[in-house]
Amino acid sequence: MLFRPTTGADLERVAAVTVPEPVGWIDSDRYRDELGQGMYRPEWTWVAEDGDGRLLARALWWGRADSAHPVALDCLHVDPAAGDRARVATGLLTAGLQAFAAAGAPKPPLYNLTLPVGWRDDAVAADAVAWRRSAARAAGLSHEVERLRLEWTSSDARPGGDSRLTFAPASDEEFLGMFRRIAVGSLDDETRRNVAAKGVEAAAREELEFYLGCPGEREWWRLAYGPDGRLAGLAIPSATPYARNVGFLGVLPEFRGRGYVDDLLAEVTRSHAEAGADLITATTDTGNAPMAAAFARAGYRTTQIRMIWSAPVAEQEQAP
Repeated sequence: MLFRPTTGADLERVAAVTVPEPVGWIDSDRYRDELGQGMYRPEWTWVAEDGDGRLLARALWWGRADSAHPVALDCLHVDPAAGDRARVATGLLTAGLQAFAAAGAPKPPLYNLTLPVGWRDDAVAADAVAWRRSAARAAGLSHEVERLRLEWTSSDARPGGDSRLTFAPASDEEFLGMFRRIAVGSLDDETRRNVAAKGVEAAAREELEFYLGCPGEREWWRLAYGPDGRLAGLAIPSATPYARNVGFLGVLPEFRGRGYVDDLLAEVTRSHAEAGADLITATTDTGNAPMAAAFARAGYRTTQIRMIWSAPVAEQEQAP
């Protein structure tokens, strides 16, 4: 079996692939559109062929238009006629990841798989996850996280006006200090991995830079103060290219367990709603049970599940 990146001559065959399984995938129109924008590229699109040149599998890696290397695997499909789908997918992923590493990619792109809510109760969906999970892990993407995509709409009840917290704007340096403190003991998987790999200082700066680069307005950000006037947490309403978004909520370690996350989430929801937002999106890990429960209490509904496989990170011996 041959695993290789595509060329322009492969476009029609690659774009014609359909994925009948109940998982997220990239259709022809989106692939062609984002290929034209440089977010998919022939060298990031890999296929598996048999000895007769028949296309048995495709892997579509995605990156930003200005990316030097791919960021994530968006679509992985193996024809059932190929036999052992996990084996074929493992070979395809391994070949692609090795090529990206040889081209200078600093880390392997992660793999995102979008699933319907309740996928574990659907035998077809569960099987679709099983062989992809097996391939991802065998190719070195052994760290798995399950994330919830949540939504609040303008038809839902707005949060009440009362809050135990008061909110005020602050400087970037003040927010950076809060990111440092909130990272300690965080249940968010990405935060924990970044701290393990880079240390608290670098992880906090990366968090700050990320939210500064999001489409949301910097003037929306607020620090939160408790009834005694002490700093208790932060709330960062943000946005994606498509909707208003719950960017980042955080409670300082010494104030956790008091339910302040509900006040922070209410503040973000209220600020977006008062600005006229019809839709507010959010995400959280299933492993972050307190945050998932807060979203449920606030009326946010889970609309999708996303499985993420990535390479494990090496922990650094750094002081917080």
